[in-house]
Amino acid sequence: MSELNLPKTCNISFPNGKDDLMNFEITIQPDEGYYTGGMFTFTIQVPLIYPHEAPKVKCKTKVYHPNIDLEGNVCLNILREDWKPVLNINTIIYGLYHLFSQPDYEDPLNQEAAAVLRDNPDMFKSNVRRAMAGGYVGQTFFPRCA
Repeated sequence: MSELNLPKTCNISFPNGKDDLMNFEITIQPDEGYYTGGMFTFTIQVPLIYPHEAPKVKCKTKVYHPNIDLEGNVCLNILREDWKPVLNINTIIYGLYHLFSQPDYEDPLNQEAAAVLRDNPDMFKSNVRRAMAGGYVGQTFFPRCA
């Protein structure tokens, strides 16, 4: 973990203590884009056969995002079909950070958010702000994360 070079807007914590380096949390606080001012926490579970298998990543923060569904599943290709043993934890963290600076409506898990981003970016921005402040977007309530 000492070789991690985290973006200044990311923090790492070990909920099970520093003896369990295979399970940790990353908190991302975007400083640009739609999600500026939010705080988003991800759990990362590193498998025993890492780097031959990608870590498991879940978003603990309920977020209105085209690439993260309401259960916290994350659509990031390097966590699935594009994983290679040469990739590392830093690559994953920067990939997660990039999801907040440039959400992608072309490869969505949350179809509704992706359609709004594609068709009406101003409404998408408004929905993100409402969700981050703690409010409803459609029928879904989002706890405050800003």
